Amino acid sequence: MADSAVRVRIAPSPTGEPHVGTAYIALFNYLFAKKHGGKFILRIEDTDATRSTPEFEKKVLDALKWCGLEWSEGPDIGGPYGPYRQSDRKDIYKPYVEKIVANGHGFRCFCTPERLEQMREAQRAAGKPPKYDGLCLSLSAEEVTSRVDAGEPHVVRMKIPTEGSCKFRDGVYGDVEIPWEAVDMQVLLKADGMPTYHMANVVDDHLMKITHVARGEEWLASVPKHILIYRYLGLEPPVFMHLSLMRNADKSKLSKRKNPTSISYYTALGYLPEALMNFLGLFFIQIAEGEELLTMEELAEKFDPDNLSKAGAIFDIQKLDWLNARWIREKLSEEEFAARVLAWAMDNERLKEGLKLSQTRISKLGELPDLAAFLFKSDLGLQPAAFAGVKASPEEMLEILNTVQPDLEKILEWNKESIETELRASAERMGKKLKAVVAPLFVACSGSQRSLPLFDSMELLGRSVVRQRLKVAAQVVASMAGSGK
Repeated sequence: MADSAVRVRIAPSPTGEPHVGTAYIALFNYLFAKKHGGKFILRIEDTDATRSTPEFEKKVLDALKWCGLEWSEGPDIGGPYGPYRQSDRKDIYKPYVEKIVANGHGFRCFCTPERLEQMREAQRAAGKPPKYDGLCLSLSAEEVTSRVDAGEPHVVRMKIPTEGSCKFRDGVYGDVEIPWEAVDMQVLLKADGMPTYHMANVVDDHLMKITHVARGEEWLASVPKHILIYRYLGLEPPVFMHLSLMRNADKSKLSKRKNPTSISYYTALGYLPEALMNFLGLFFIQIAEGEELLTMEELAEKFDPDNLSKAGAIFDIQKLDWLNARWIREKLSEEEFAARVLAWAMDNERLKEGLKLSQTRISKLGELPDLAAFLFKSDLGLQPAAFAGVKASPEEMLEILNTVQPDLEKILEWNKESIETELRASAERMGKKLKAVVAPLFVACSGSQRSLPLFDSMELLGRSVVRQRLKVAAQVVASMAGSGK
């Protein structure tokens, strides 16, 4: 592997808003390729057909391009080892799975979802980690053939050694040893003929000649499965590198439930992509105080993959704000600053659509800032007084906000029609009129009861900003409920 040209990849799943963690891992791979004169590849891993959408795939590509990352091969530009979207590669995987089964390293499992859930519940009740109990391992070849011929739904699972442990060397963690008893008999091929992430991941990395796999440390426990698949197929595994997870200041895992994590949120609030990449790149280099402001080229020069920290990368929003302010002040000319402001205001057509919505609601242009400024604000500065005119108790408003937030997360395509449909369904489930549900949402999203149409505004603000504003509003209303206001 050392003699091969370096080839690394980022392989996001298009199942939601692109996460800053994706940019963090992508940046590492990008810098690694730059450092070694290699190739950086983008692959879309959409084996989860129920959650993957073209809209989210476009958002992933747009977000990574906004970050300033460029790939040598990908679904949008092609390349010698395509296609670069797993759903377009479906027929590629089955022969590899069949080879594993034919060589006695895999087996067909006919257990129903209900039987598997009962099994897991019993294991959890007994204080054991849930994993497959091997029931279908004992089926005879004749019975397996008969059930397959009868069209009985089944998956293919991999066999796991019953003794010993998997030992491997990680580029960050060094020598790692994981006992085989801690490894589940992973499903390789689902009943619908699609491979699981683990199977597709290995086959794709092999066929795309990936030399180094750099990903988050949450995948460290999956390495034994991947090494086994490589071994079962007679292939050489790549070099594995598992990067420390990004964490909040309290060391908890960075999560949208606590903090904004979507790249689109930072785009909407007017962060510069150079500043965000600068901030994330500092996790991968060693610098002296006063050297923090770095371009992508300077990050690549200082990048040192052999001297990475295993400590969690702390997502310090104050440091990001400080870096962003320095980029605005020190790196942009007056002309560049004006151009960036205009481009930011026009992003997602916020300015154009905001003006269109405002036109019939003002009597003079000077009223525009009060009416539409919420579309561009980083922070509404929401206070309990803003909810004073809502004809509902704090407890009722809190119920609405807490119910609506997870309901809105179900929306696959974020537009005013889907938002209205979901909010009407939410109101019906709560036994309330839509008008009653909408009232606190107007305040939560705009900071005022006099605002632009709610559904249009939510579309323009974007999913990630709406998510954060509803979360802040719920905190404000909860304080009102607690104080009896």
